[in-house]
Amino acid sequence: MKVCSIASGSSGNCTYIGAGDHHILIDAGISRKRIVEGLKQIDVAPEQLDAIFVTHEHTDHIQGIPMMEKQFGVPIYATAGTLDGIRRKDTKNLVAMENLYQLYADRPIRLGELEIMPYRISHDAAEPVGYTVQADGHKVSIATDLGVYDQYIVEHLQGSEVLLLEANHDISMLEAGTYPYSLKCRILGEQGHLSNEDSGRLLCELMDDSLQYAFLAHLSKENNYPELAYQSVKCQIWEETGLKALPFALEVAERDKPSRLVEI
Repeated sequence: MKVCSIASGSSGNCTYIGAGDHHILIDAGISRKRIVEGLKQIDVAPEQLDAIFVTHEHTDHIQGIPMMEKQFGVPIYATAGTLDGIRRKDTKNLVAMENLYQLYADRPIRLGELEIMPYRISHDAAEPVGYTVQADGHKVSIATDLGVYDQYIVEHLQGSEVLLLEANHDISMLEAGTYPYSLKCRILGEQGHLSNEDSGRLLCELMDDSLQYAFLAHLSKENNYPELAYQSVKCQIWEETGLKALPFALEVAERDKPSRLVEI
């Protein structure tokens, strides 16, 4: 399996996952141009995409969908609530209805070697899901836009070799920042986003012999920055486990350029 974060952050998200001759995106929250350029860097043509799987209907996850579907005819998979949100935001009617496919949490979809499992997440969207993807005994998981996590989510993410995990904000930066009080409450609430510390705590529950790479994802542009997220997560793991040297590679997925291509 191959994994690359093409873009990750509060301004746009898109992740590539592939195995053999099959290629998918999780979310398309950046422009078609940026998606195509990101795929080109890892030698994947947009015409090779089998599908785009969408987590939820917020703009930073669906911005590029109309043009990707219009130009390349890429099938779009999402829950009923998310598909409805995509239709409502497609004011120019660019997305062909016959290329929209409904999926359901906890019901896997198979595309060639890839088995894609949607799982429910807590976020202020119509019917949001995260995804795990398995192929040839390997597992990759996407876990962003989580207000909270519970044992159900932990069980879905366990056994991941590559994990794209939200570390959205530093709590002190958010509390002292310029956001309106209502927005701060939303972000900190059970349908908001995981803080750096929350991300570290969840990683502690997922550390096993399987985990090889963890990418900190969906960083807020206003309330976080890469070095702070990295150090905060490492410190949280140290406090929880006593480990100073991590048994897996920890990196930050950047908002404006693709990560390295990871192969497992």
